[in-house]
Amino acid sequence: MPPRPRLGVAIARRAPTKLYPFERYFRGFEGVPPVRELFGTRARAVLRKLRVEFFSAPFGYMGTSDKDGHLLISTRHLAKGDRRTLYLDVVHELCHVRQFQRGKRLFYPKLSYVDAPSEIEAYGFTVREGRRIGMNDRELFEYLRVEWISETELRRLARRCRVAAPPRRRRR
Repeated sequence: MPPRPRLGVAIARRAPTKLYPFERYFRGFEGVPPVRELFGTRARAVLRKLRVEFFSAPFGYMGTSDKDGHLLISTRHLAKGDRRTLYLDVVHELCHVRQFQRGKRLFYPKLSYVDAPSEIEAYGFTVREGRRIGMNDRELFEYLRVEWISETELRRLARRCRVAAPPRRRRR
């Protein structure tokens, strides 16, 4: 076998991630009921320590790092997302932050997204907050809808979160 040609380039395999303080972009969360429920009297301290990493992509919403528990947020979602959806997404991710702090797994590659215990817990928690702020089942069902799950999975997630799904549309 002939030797591989040298590429003549160097690639640094580790690059620093720019992290920003959560409270620089999200204020007042330490006082809302779901955050107090998640973190209790530690809410302010947790949010002071929490960092946010923004990413630019034509897709994506929010996530939580399973390496150190910081938030990952799409700049597009931040700029164009509905205010109520952004609020609920932050609540959802803060539930994942608490899971991370407690040593729970965030990702389950062998399970469907809607079957992952971390997602069931976080969506259930977020749905309760959605109800508290006045959302009805139709609005909550649409909140649960994301591009990477099927209609069947969406209905399964809604059932697990005790959200009434609208009747299925009949095909012609």
